[in-house]
Amino acid sequence: MGQKGEETRRRLLDTTRDLIETGGYFGAGLNQVIAASGAPRGSLYFHFPGGKDQLVGESVRRAGREVGAELAELAENAPDALGLVTAALRFLGDRLEESGWRKGCPVATVALEMAAVNDPLHEACSEVYRAWETALRDRLAADGHPEPADTAVAALALVEGALLLARAHRSREPLDRVARRIAALL
Repeated sequence: MGQKGEETRRRLLDTTRDLIETGGYFGAGLNQVIAASGAPRGSLYFHFPGGKDQLVGESVRRAGREVGAELAELAENAPDALGLVTAALRFLGDRLEESGWRKGCPVATVALEMAAVNDPLHEACSEVYRAWETALRDRLAADGHPEPADTAVAALALVEGALLLARAHRSREPLDRVARRIAALL
């Protein structure tokens, strides 16, 4: 695939990510993706012959890798797991607030709407969450935490819940409160 094809594919994925993050799976219709991306209809089907589910699944995975890369960078600069989670909450909170409280977790909305009824999207969401969980678990283990796997799941669940509440309340307060609880947990 040439550079123009790669650019079109990237634009379709970026547009889909924005639409699903702000409006969920059902807020990202193919006509909306085409209109917002400026890509020709034929390009969508060329790059994503599996249709909307393939497009959304790849978008979720791509968003997961991007957030994962940001978390890896934060981990490099964090003195310990607590520093990593605190920095991640700050990063995610900044992102959420800067978007006008529209962009929380790039995976959560699709997971809530579709994971129970759509196996390919369930797999995409699960894959992303497992990668984030593994990164946190590995950091906790490296820090000598006695229960890294359970604590990683608890911390991730607290972060996800805090993002949901922060979005609902349009306030960083839930993120700040969760940061204090995670500090006590770790």
